[in-house]
Amino acid sequence: MIKLGEYNTLEILRDTEPGLFLGDGEEGEVLLPNRYVPKVFEIGDKIEVFVYLDNEERPVATTDQPYIKKGDFALLRCNQVTDYGAFLDWGLVKELFCPFREQAFKMKSGGWYLVYCYLDEESERLVASSKTNSFLDNKELTVAQFDEVDLIVSHPSDLGMNVIVNKTHLGLVFNDDIYKDLSVGDRLKGIIKKVRPDNKLDISLNQIGYRNIEPNAEHILNELHDNGGFLPLHDKSDPEEIKHQLQMSKKSFKKAIGTLYKERQITIEAGKGISLV
Repeated sequence: MIKLGEYNTLEILRDTEPGLFLGDGEEGEVLLPNRYVPKVFEIGDKIEVFVYLDNEERPVATTDQPYIKKGDFALLRCNQVTDYGAFLDWGLVKELFCPFREQAFKMKSGGWYLVYCYLDEESERLVASSKTNSFLDNKELTVAQFDEVDLIVSHPSDLGMNVIVNKTHLGLVFNDDIYKDLSVGDRLKGIIKKVRPDNKLDISLNQIGYRNIEPNAEHILNELHDNGGFLPLHDKSDPEEIKHQLQMSKKSFKKAIGTLYKERQITIEAGKGISLV
């Protein structure tokens, strides 16, 4: 079965004037227009293509790679807004439609929006939705405390920054745990810091506990090398100063310099800073 909104590996069935017809070995066929036909091919060859609907709502194949596929999230630019909704640039000839009902906030031309792509059962078309929370579920978690997870920055809140966890769950990075600039759509790694009784997920951008010491210690060593072997930071330094210089919390900083001191890689001058041995 040829799957709309996904990559399909299909067989070249025949060469025609408008392009190649591809098949899935069953009854499904789709056209690969001439602009995407490879220079060298043979009937029977297999080719990987992305399948979506053209301007006449017919399935069509392309070798272009879209910025988003069905069941995924991505930050897309709005090209235009009409009486029907917004049209987003997803890297293909035909733009991706986002109806007004699926807009968390009214989209504007030129704006960038984090959206989810899905197949609308009523229209049988691929559409986008910026109401991303509607496609996340924390009722049955597939993660546990201390798991490393993939994150997509979703939207800010008063408490911190909401993130999409493994494209499945909603999590929150609290303001106190944010030590670098985050923008909507950013993709990064994180750790499940805590699973609350209501299945809400607290996320850390750093590793937890002793697993956090080595990476932070290495980061401090690199900063020391880049700054002539000295950093004017110590256990009495202002937490904001440490955050600005090293992108880590004061607690993580103190653990890391304790490790480096025990390993005799640094000296600590009270009230002044740390130096390479």
